Amino acid sequence: MGNIITKEKAIDIMSRIDHTQLKAVAAWENIKSLCDEAVLYKTASVCIPPSYVKKVKDTYADSLKICTVIGFPLGYSTGAVKLFETENALMQGADEIDMVINVADVKNGDFNAVSNEINAMRKITANKILKVIVETCYLNEKEKIELCHIVTDTGADYIKTSTGFGTAGAVIDDIKLFKENIGPDVKIKAAGGIRTIEDAMAMVGSGADRIGSSAVAPLLWEILK
Repeated sequence: MGNIITKEKAIDIMSRIDHTQLKAVAAWENIKSLCDEAVLYKTASVCIPPSYVKKVKDTYADSLKICTVIGFPLGYSTGAVKLFETENALMQGADEIDMVINVADVKNGDFNAVSNEINAMRKITANKILKVIVETCYLNEKEKIELCHIVTDTGADYIKTSTGFGTAGAVIDDIKLFKENIGPDVKIKAAGGIRTIEDAMAMVGSGADRIGSSAVAPLLWEILK
């Protein structure tokens, strides 16, 4: 593996990873192990369930960035519920919010509803990072392009491919499509099914700025030790 990637490249990829643990059965020992690794590896953040945000903040203070998920994983809770969930997560110490859109609104052609929900989320996350999960596995190309425009217009920081709980995760073609259709101030997060260093490098090489993964950071650390 050391012949495939330099230490400099490994550090760069590591700094882009949201080290992730979102399983329903994740116990505190799993979350703590994730956070200990994130501090050691210097990942961009840990991405954890909302129910663990306060405990992680109390335990780790400012030694890592805390990302959490809203409306996860299906996205069809109401906008009011997502706003409350977000406000609570921010109050408890979250630094970054990954929200799931209501894909049913997209399928109904109600892009105004999608836009309004993201706008409302942007207002309460004004000084935090907001990532919008569009769940690409359920979308056609036209819908993906329209969502690129909406994420750009609403001022979100990132468009994110997937929850990792859908029928498929991130694919290179979607990263390239996003790159062609988002505005200059929007970044891309690839997530779902990224399990190897080669996967992560391919996503970054295609235009992703962040990587959501539980597996890649420990592999990179083997190079950096």
